[in-house]
Amino acid sequence: MSSPLALALVPLFLTTPATPVITPTVITQTFEEPADADDPAIWVNPRNTERSVVLGTLKEGGLAAFDLNGRTISVLPAPQPPTPDAKPGRYNNVDVLGDLAFVSDRGRDRVRVFKVDEHGVKDVTNPATKPVFSQTEQEVDEQRTVYGLAAGHVGGKDVVVTSRRNETSIALLQVQKGTTYDTKKVSTLDLPSTFTLPNGQSWTVCGEPGEGPQVEGMVIDERTSTLYAAQEDVGIWRIPLRANGFGRPQLVDKVRSFGAPQKYNPETEECEADGENPGFGGKWLEADAEGLTLTDDVLIASSQGDSRFVAYRKADMKPLRDFRIKDVEHSDGADIVTGKLNLLVVHDGERPNGTGFAFIRF
Repeated sequence: MSSPLALALVPLFLTTPATPVITPTVITQTFEEPADADDPAIWVNPRNTERSVVLGTLKEGGLAAFDLNGRTISVLPAPQPPTPDAKPGRYNNVDVLGDLAFVSDRGRDRVRVFKVDEHGVKDVTNPATKPVFSQTEQEVDEQRTVYGLAAGHVGGKDVVVTSRRNETSIALLQVQKGTTYDTKKVSTLDLPSTFTLPNGQSWTVCGEPGEGPQVEGMVIDERTSTLYAAQEDVGIWRIPLRANGFGRPQLVDKVRSFGAPQKYNPETEECEADGENPGFGGKWLEADAEGLTLTDDVLIASSQGDSRFVAYRKADMKPLRDFRIKDVEHSDGADIVTGKLNLLVVHDGERPNGTGFAFIRF
């Protein structure tokens, strides 16, 4: 446990057997519908670290920029629908690569690109950028669109990985640079929705009819060219990554309900237990498995179902410790930066009047 965050948590690990609770340094303003906070990313100012910027997606509310005190610098609205009966822009996830921020526009099935500086963001997306998964604009409006997102530099290329809402698919895109920026899809990978359990039985992840177990939280480890992807009702995948394709995925931790019999209740529109849990799942993650972020040798995952975070030793995915962040509930996303700026930012999914983000300086 050599990372700054791990070292910062050591006193908590040693002094309490219970799950430690960390108090945020600052919190942002609360956002109310349609500005629904979801996923953060940190841009480190190369000239003045203390003037770094935290970005946060607000779904139909657009993309927000905050200073390190949690004050809102700017909010850039999501695009209006191209026609009155079409879906509007809806920013879901964000990641930063250099001075660019990449955002999954779930409403329009595009990856948007923004230039970042200490004053906020500027949209530099190619106006002619095409949908990632949808073949037609009519299909875009069915909303099986880009969802989770991670960016990184792999094999000499700047790449973006994005997942598809209500599907098991993820796509690899290469960044196309010019006066504006675009992304070109070069490969796709479909994760499973059915698994063979240790008792030989087949288990299919429960979901609304016609919908598969989607991925949202993702992060790219540039040092090892690896993608970590959280399939919400399944667990965490480790996937070798090349500039033009994916390697064989490995399921490195499972949610507790993995393998448990469930059935969909159309009245509640929820999956409900349909028998005893056989215990084939993991011990640490309560579905949904959500936001992922990396620092040095530690991977942090949001256990959204019980509002905890789990720190793993990346090399072997051994759980090091879980922790909570005070008053942060049902977190969707997280980002961490260590070095000159030691900062963890998480999505806070359930405030009395809305949602927001919490910052922890360490």
